[in-house]
Amino acid sequence: MGRITASKKQLVGDPQYGSILASKFINCLMWDGKKSTAQRVFYDALELIGRKVSDTEPIDVFTGAVQNVKPNIEVRSKRVGGASYQVPMQVNKARQQSLAIRWILLAVREKKGRATHEKLAHELLAAYKREGAAMTRRENVHRMAEANKAFAHFAW
Repeated sequence: MGRITASKKQLVGDPQYGSILASKFINCLMWDGKKSTAQRVFYDALELIGRKVSDTEPIDVFTGAVQNVKPNIEVRSKRVGGASYQVPMQVNKARQQSLAIRWILLAVREKKGRATHEKLAHELLAAYKREGAAMTRRENVHRMAEANKAFAHFAW
């Protein structure tokens, strides 16, 4: 499986909003241990969102975006008698969250040509409106699970 870290126990809310989700997101955004840079990018993105959206708080747009990108089911490979089947399975809460964060960041990093905080703000707004690359990825995962529903009886 993946590596297990104790980050969940040590995680404190981010300095500006006190949100655990935001601080987890900042940690995932961070490269080479440059947390202050990651925080600056994140808060700049939220500030941009704040300028574009007047009726909701930027942090709520962020949480809504992550919420929208979370997948409910995914396919897992399962070997049964020499054949591999893509078996649809429920996704647990922690994995839903980390997948959502990962997909949003992947979508941001795939885009080229603008400042990261601009790309992040754009992607978060798109996800909040249920569109954008991260959302497309979620749709694809759900579509795969739907297509392989016939193998659901292998899920144990």
